Amino acid sequence: MSKETLFALSLFPYLGFLWFLQRSQKVPKMALMGFYLLLLFVAITIPAGIYAETHYQTSLANVDWLHGSAEFFLTLSNIFVVLGFRQVVIEKEKENKVDKISISVEEEKK
Repeated sequence: MSKETLFALSLFPYLGFLWFLQRSQKVPKMALMGFYLLLLFVAITIPAGIYAETHYQTSLANVDWLHGSAEFFLTLSNIFVVLGFRQVVIEKEKENKVDKISISVEEEKK
């Protein structure tokens, strides 16, 4: 099986992953956006790779400016995922802090 075929086939499980994430409604919106941005990275990388092959007669990895531009979208995707889950962690820590305070207030009343 060629690497192009394998790459194309790998999109279907990822689309299923996105469908389940969105359907669960438990993933932070910013993180979900990050997972969708990964599709944008793929959509940009494919034509960039074709352009590198036709214009420079080499792979995308060997054309620094083009490769870096495409990788920017991967980095952006990762940032959105991390910030989305970070926001949830911060919110949970605040909830736990409030819970601990209310427990200690209740104990003082006893």
